[in-house]
Amino acid sequence: MKHHSSATLSAPRLLSTPTLGAEPASGLWWGMLGVLAFSLTLPLTRVAVDGLSWLFIGAGRAVLAAVLAGLALAVTRQRLPRGTQWARLGVVGGGVVIGFPLLTSYAMTSTPAGHGAMVVAALPAATAVAAVLRERSRTAPTFWVAAAAGVLAAALLASAQGGDLGTWHLADLLLLAAVGVGAIGYAEGGMLARELGPWQTICWALVLWAPVMLALTLFATWGEPPRASGTQWAAFAYLGAVSMFLGFFAWYRGLAIGPMHRVSQVQLTQPVLSLLWAALLLGESVGPTTALGGLAVVACAAWAVRTRRPRRSSSRPSSRRPVRIAA
Repeated sequence: MKHHSSATLSAPRLLSTPTLGAEPASGLWWGMLGVLAFSLTLPLTRVAVDGLSWLFIGAGRAVLAAVLAGLALAVTRQRLPRGTQWARLGVVGGGVVIGFPLLTSYAMTSTPAGHGAMVVAALPAATAVAAVLRERSRTAPTFWVAAAAGVLAAALLASAQGGDLGTWHLADLLLLAAVGVGAIGYAEGGMLARELGPWQTICWALVLWAPVMLALTLFATWGEPPRASGTQWAAFAYLGAVSMFLGFFAWYRGLAIGPMHRVSQVQLTQPVLSLLWAALLLGESVGPTTALGGLAVVACAAWAVRTRRPRRSSSRPSSRRPVRIAA
């Protein structure tokens, strides 16, 4: 990136500016903060679908987030994305603004939040694969072993939730599709965050897809006028303001600091957190199989995030300067 890159903005900013050469642990902590925010998504979606249609929840929460995003961009006078950045924002939004919310909202109409959390546990590994391919980077063999072990543990635990190991239902397929599109959105968003800034990336993606999501929200309202309790509306508000907006501030910041393929593995702890929320908020039971499987997922996550990339030869000092991103 050249010294006078458009990624460095003169306008006021909401957050401090991190350096890409910063301590990797910083990226992991920011990623964990985003995961904590996301861990409530499926349990609160399950709460909301008891009073609101899945389409209204999936699309309406994106509209709410887009309003907040538009205000943040306007107040801080952010420069418009340029050229191919718009197309890349389309990819980000297609995964995390449209695909993941709609697919998971529909899946939550017919499956417990805890079960959904176990299926979505495959997201970190899928994101890591997408990130490695997108960055064209090399990883240590132990990283792949750790990621595969985590996915296998999550898949077996998800399959066993209904008491019939190896059985998958429509909700599982919807959740797996959500994992696929979400991984692509996360990986592309992590790359684009290095150019536009972490929070700017999700804001522009929300604004870009706002007309589509508004049209879907109006259609859902016309077909089934929303009638919900205060608790259900509060759950919907969280999904829009935190799951679709504030959580991405921390998540994309962590991915931008990187290394992306390692930070993404922190999300392996999300299903365990979601199970705890499902038990506390929804009264879903957590049996011995779920508890042991959750511990296995956490162990694999701890293993994966500590895996280092192979060291490159240091025979010549690098002439590359640390690159700063807009925050």
